[in-house]
Amino acid sequence: MTEHADIQAPGLRLGEAPPRIPVTVEGALAALAMAVLAVITFANVLVRYFTSISFAFTEEYSVAIMVVLAFLGTAAAFATDRHIRMTFFTERLPRAVARKIEVLLLLISLALFGAIGWLGALYTWDEYRFESLSPGLGVPQWLYTVWMPVLSVVILLRIAGRIIRVVRAP
Repeated sequence: MTEHADIQAPGLRLGEAPPRIPVTVEGALAALAMAVLAVITFANVLVRYFTSISFAFTEEYSVAIMVVLAFLGTAAAFATDRHIRMTFFTERLPRAVARKIEVLLLLISLALFGAIGWLGALYTWDEYRFESLSPGLGVPQWLYTVWMPVLSVVILLRIAGRIIRVVRAP
């Protein structure tokens, strides 16, 4: 199998079907986030070059956008069976055993991102409740932290979908 065929048909390692909701959703959102990141960073560079003044908001927004990008990338990676893991041993096991190990690891990932989502929601609620403001711009801090639990839910859905596909695979 060529590398190009592997890119076109993710999940062939365990024989499961591709995701029902295409990963282009995460891809489009990530492209939008990258575009916004590029525009504000480029604007900051231009303003610094011509005026020796910096746009203060670019650093705060850039960090928040990069966190969003990381979560979107994680969701896409789980959906397409490209999440980081060591497969040296599982690739040498029979497919049925490898599938059981994959489901176990996906369940652990589900618990991890469930905890991140839950604790992120508690953190966001505290930021909202105590009216915390960001240090640079003074905007409500919860506007940045709300994306952690929201995108954790997206990741949880992608992991759950992947578990279903691995279990149903022939």
